[in-house]
Amino acid sequence: MNRARLILSVCALACLAGTPALAQRVAPAAVARVEAVAPLVAAERAAAVAAIIHTVETRYVFPDRVPAIRDRLNEGLAGGRYDTADPGVFAERVTADLRESSGDGHMYLNHAPAEYAAVAGSDAETADNPAFQAIWAAAAVRSNHGLVETRILPGNVRYLRISQFHWVADRTGQAYDDAMRFLREGDALIIDLRGNGGGDHAAVRYLLSHFMEPDQLDITFLEAGKHPVQSRTLDNLPAGRLYGKPLYVLINRQVGSAAEAFAYDVQQFRLGTLVGATTGGAANNNTFFPIAPGFMLSVSYGRPVHPVTGGNWEAVGVSPDLAVDPETALDAAMAQALETLLARSEADPVDRAGWEWARVAIEARLHPVHLPPERLNALAGSYGGRTIVFEDGRLAWRRPNGRTSALSPLTADGLFAVEGTDDRLRMRLTGDALEMQRIDEPAPSRFARD
Repeated sequence: MNRARLILSVCALACLAGTPALAQRVAPAAVARVEAVAPLVAAERAAAVAAIIHTVETRYVFPDRVPAIRDRLNEGLAGGRYDTADPGVFAERVTADLRESSGDGHMYLNHAPAEYAAVAGSDAETADNPAFQAIWAAAAVRSNHGLVETRILPGNVRYLRISQFHWVADRTGQAYDDAMRFLREGDALIIDLRGNGGGDHAAVRYLLSHFMEPDQLDITFLEAGKHPVQSRTLDNLPAGRLYGKPLYVLINRQVGSAAEAFAYDVQQFRLGTLVGATTGGAANNNTFFPIAPGFMLSVSYGRPVHPVTGGNWEAVGVSPDLAVDPETALDAAMAQALETLLARSEADPVDRAGWEWARVAIEARLHPVHLPPERLNALAGSYGGRTIVFEDGRLAWRRPNGRTSALSPLTADGLFAVEGTDDRLRMRLTGDALEMQRIDEPAPSRFARD
């Protein structure tokens, strides 16, 4: 494996974990194979701390931070902070000290017996170790390479959630091809990175290439004593490129590393809009080192430089273009996407009707409509044999078979969504008439009050 591939992949194997716990979740089957966890004894804790300090002294990208890291770890050992027989607790405490003393989100310790067993005693880097790679490859396959959800949202807005940026040679690209073919048929696109702790830069480059011209400089990786390595967009994309479609990327504090790289690219290259909250701020390249007994130490060995800013997002994160509560980021992105689409004067009338239908529902979710009980009660009645009843504080449509479907207000002027129809049927109650319209109908049917 050449050095360029090492940087582009190892940069992110550890970045899959924004916290030690996340790395444990990445490969649960591998962890489950460890039948019992032996308690840590004092000699093992001391040896582990010494090994961590030695690795940091010899491999960490920022030598000026090494003394503070070394002092913090020695203080923790001498002061009894690490006096625990639980390897997981030991790893958490060491991680807290590594991060606080370095200010580096890629400095951490995982209790990972399966990964340790795969690389202990080997001189090969983790990126060149078949057993180690097999663990991550298995996790990638189980999660469809991190492409965990696709949806067609109202208005033909296409949605893709990426939980991690996995990369398995000759496998992951095919999964992305399928996802990109799905997205390209959308009128607008939403990529959800919320909770994505990172991954392999090769996957980021593959995804990014669909939104940029071929052979464009994406990012440059720097490592002391090594020639800079450039990452450039790819020429050949089986699914083609996705130009001209509104793109929205959802982010939150749990987005880190390689996932932040994609968000940063989207923002700096002006490819789309970031929606949510500022990301975690972990930009450095990192790799793993085995630490006995059963730990893996993540150490930053390089840093990325972006061609637009000349810097990166380390310690500051990537700020959203539209700052909202991450819990409502999808609706906020949908609202903006639909407004953008509706602003197109040349839009097909059928498409425009679908976007407007979707916009009404999104606005109702973002700004719920509350009608007073007395008004709702006044709207109850029979309309051309269709019975609307007021019960339990809300309106409902009582069908001839006795079943009822609750009506939820969408607008203050009496437009309601009908429960159980996936918002494909709506009713408008004016007091003297009921109008019923399905999503694929050009106009509503009107029924006078009996």
